Amino acid sequence: MPNVPAVTVNEVPADVTLLDVREQDEWDAGHAPDALHLPMSELAGRLEELPNDQDVYVICRTGGRSARVVAYLNGNGWDATNIDGGMQSWQLAGKAMVSESQAEPQVI
Repeated sequence: MPNVPAVTVNEVPADVTLLDVREQDEWDAGHAPDALHLPMSELAGRLEELPNDQDVYVICRTGGRSARVVAYLNGNGWDATNIDGGMQSWQLAGKAMVSESQAEPQVI
């Protein structure tokens, strides 16, 4: 896929916008604490919620949806980067996660 720069979860800088493009049930089950949630299915209608003055790192469950979103964003003026392996790799790397319920955060 053209125009899809990518990094591993351990290469994500601390001071960037982390955009989670998974659906609501996936987000509720577990996500990065500081992530911005814009489901891929709603992205085109909610672009104004994305900062255009800083890098955007995009994550989904495994990296497929986020790669498509990165290509779209980069084609529309953003500087976006895909996170290889998505939330599955994030969880395996022991990165911080929270859930929207009392349950232990998990990637579904």
